[in-house]
Amino acid sequence: MHTRFRHLLLPVALLAALLVASAARATEGFVRIEGRNFVTPDGRPFVIRGIGLGNWLMTEGYMFRFRVMKAPRQIEQVIEHLIGPEDAARFWEIYHERYVAEADVRFIAAAGFNTIRVPLHWDLFVDRRDHTRFEGPGWRHLDDLIRWSRAAGVRVIIDLHAAPGGQTGVNHDDGPGYPITFYVPAHRRLTVELWRRIAQRYKDEPAVLGYDLLNEPISPYADTDYLNPRLEDFYRELVAAIRPIDPDRPIILAASQWSTNFAVFGPPFATGLAYTYHKFWASPKRDSIQEYLNFSYRWNVPLFLGEAGELTDDWNREYVALQERFGIGWSFWPYKYMDSDSNVVAVRMPDGWSKIQAFGNSLPRAWPGLPKPSREEAKAILWAYLDAIRLENGRVNEGYLRSLGMRVP
Repeated sequence: MHTRFRHLLLPVALLAALLVASAARATEGFVRIEGRNFVTPDGRPFVIRGIGLGNWLMTEGYMFRFRVMKAPRQIEQVIEHLIGPEDAARFWEIYHERYVAEADVRFIAAAGFNTIRVPLHWDLFVDRRDHTRFEGPGWRHLDDLIRWSRAAGVRVIIDLHAAPGGQTGVNHDDGPGYPITFYVPAHRRLTVELWRRIAQRYKDEPAVLGYDLLNEPISPYADTDYLNPRLEDFYRELVAAIRPIDPDRPIILAASQWSTNFAVFGPPFATGLAYTYHKFWASPKRDSIQEYLNFSYRWNVPLFLGEAGELTDDWNREYVALQERFGIGWSFWPYKYMDSDSNVVAVRMPDGWSKIQAFGNSLPRAWPGLPKPSREEAKAILWAYLDAIRLENGRVNEGYLRSLGMRVP
């Protein structure tokens, strides 16, 4: 354990213990929507100040510092190639246990965040051999996160980041490079059923703030003229599956083209809807969000900045101030990944990681020509990474936290 963290973890633990009673009160009732606001059970506005748990239940290659093998299935292919299927399966078990643990949730709460947005990959919630069985390991990890969050007084937004087939058409939906979810009825049905199962499981859970139905649907590289008019129809189908089970939960609808194009939306078609945009590297002036403000005021619905960040602390500060000037909640991206100053916790790059990166930076057809570490060496490097992802072994980016108006525990 790093020396500096020995002094960090004890105050965090003590603070968490002292806040248990108030934290329980903070999440004992459901957040709902009233007009342009999320509100607490006693009717006060609830301004979301969140952080996204990228790379946990939905991996992304750039967070492993891979330039080519970026989709989750490609990352899995790299790991299995280097250490074999049995050790690879064990790697992912440990990875999911450690990347986000209860200590991380307590730390997030102690820093001042009131919400966690958790991205999900659909195939962690089904049996990979039988997609009619919703028995994947993701349920246990999501249950744990929600339980820890409830205890810490933090809300959770469930975000379907990778829908069956892929709703975006890029690596971070793990599809084939096109938004196939919209074309294949079986994928669409499975997406609907997954949301129905999520609603059934968490309908009585007040720590769950809302459901973020599809992350960044329909990339600009897709047939936008054909797909954009079909996005809201798909949302209607998803909402129709959820509402008989969970009638009042806030449901968050993402715009198309990286969650930026609100022209795809008509008037709200159901109660309890909020609308989300994502902005990276945008102007921190009002013009960058004016079209979203216009939509919000016209239809009297809440806005949510679902993802932003990965720039500078100064930009973070200005962009947060812009959102809060108009009462818009936000969730910055991301909480943790390797060797970065633009997140809450930087994961230390293990010695020898370049030997792993060589395969993540090349297509499989080039792998036979690469110097391959022995299985034992590759496993040692990967297990060093599994040690590095523990909170106590990371580096807290204090400037990043302060730029979001958070405190350094």
